[in-house]
Amino acid sequence: MNRQCPFAIDALGGDVHAEAARVREQGPATRVLLPGGVSAWAVGRSADMRRLLVDPRVSKDAYRHWPAWISGEVGEQWPLAIWVSVQNMITAYGSEHARLRRPAAAAFTARRAAGLRPRIEEVVGELLEDLAASAPGGAVDLRTRFAHELPTRIVFELFGIPEHSWGPLHKIINAFFDTGITAEEAQRNAADLDVVMADLVAHRRRHPGDDMTSALIAARDTATDPRTATDARTATEPRAATAAADAGAGAGAAGAGAGLSEKELVDSLILLFTAGYETSVNLICTALHELLRNPAQLALVRAGLASWEDVVEEALRIEPPAFYGLLRFAVEDIDMGEGVVIGQGDPILISFGSAGRDPEVHGADADRFDVLRATRGQHLSFGFGTHHCLGATLARLECAVAVRRFFETFPAASLAGVGELGRVESFISNGLRELPVVLGPRASVAD
Repeated sequence: MNRQCPFAIDALGGDVHAEAARVREQGPATRVLLPGGVSAWAVGRSADMRRLLVDPRVSKDAYRHWPAWISGEVGEQWPLAIWVSVQNMITAYGSEHARLRRPAAAAFTARRAAGLRPRIEEVVGELLEDLAASAPGGAVDLRTRFAHELPTRIVFELFGIPEHSWGPLHKIINAFFDTGITAEEAQRNAADLDVVMADLVAHRRRHPGDDMTSALIAARDTATDPRTATDARTATEPRAATAAADAGAGAGAAGAGAGLSEKELVDSLILLFTAGYETSVNLICTALHELLRNPAQLALVRAGLASWEDVVEEALRIEPPAFYGLLRFAVEDIDMGEGVVIGQGDPILISFGSAGRDPEVHGADADRFDVLRATRGQHLSFGFGTHHCLGATLARLECAVAVRRFFETFPAASLAGVGELGRVESFISNGLRELPVVLGPRASVAD
């Protein structure tokens, strides 16, 4: 293997950290093959990633800067097409990114996220009561019964998603992150997503409330953007076709007061609650798992030598909830140094997970979980630069509350069984497939 001879990224994420180490060893960027035979440059060194993530010569807009997508050489038949066909702030570039991020940032402020603490505490308490009642001293799967349930309730309530949509959305989100999915399965999932989202938006238009969905609908429906009178889409129209049309219209609509198209509204909602759910589930599982298998680290927290927030940052570093970021594109040739040039139009794969274990930043023991690590906060798990995750405050808060309350309630909890636990089959989503734990006795009120 060398930089010019690509190796295939494991679609099922069998050993993402070993793969990331190989990418780092190859230099500032190396050729890889994504599922479906798409060639890209993978970047695995923290310093190189930080530089690229703020470089104006790097775009996330496939409709403007990926020749293979523009020409149709890569299209909706690609199993991972949903990651570039959506039209929201995560795939936008330049002034378009600012236009699409603005209404979401206005609706989802750090203050609003912090204001959710009482509800998070309440939900965590209810979940812990359920665990204590249903499996006193027994073994439970904490991913299913705890880590999954907390962000489901918080994020779906935050977005005003009716309960009848929760089941279908979970199924769709799981397929969304399944990077081993076939093209046919991916297209069916995208169609199902359009139907569910059309139902959600219609429901919230009829019954607006104090939620993120209603806020974004209001931003879209009350805007002065001339497109808003004519651009409503039906769920049956192809994603790529509507996105291509909106991409052209959007370029001229950027600026203060520019509104969201109907597709931008829907795709923004998809981004916000999908990322808000998946990342939190993975993060909570990682933090719980690392403390359960490293009791000395838990002891440091209990002794007051480290905080629960330190646990969250080290969990983010060692196992980012999203391992790779799809996709970015070179607006022009980019000289990475060491004889490597990413050509104009070439796709770029950012390895957020690799940054967290880069020995140049975190030392030779970067693979070790250490809540006292001085560099625990120097990760890229929520991105960097203009595309930094809006939900970072909420994810951190959910995890800190969940882990603190769990160990306060079940101080003698331990892992059920020995050996490595299975991980989700994805090279994008990075988390445990299950987390079997023996709860042990519940703490008394005096404790």
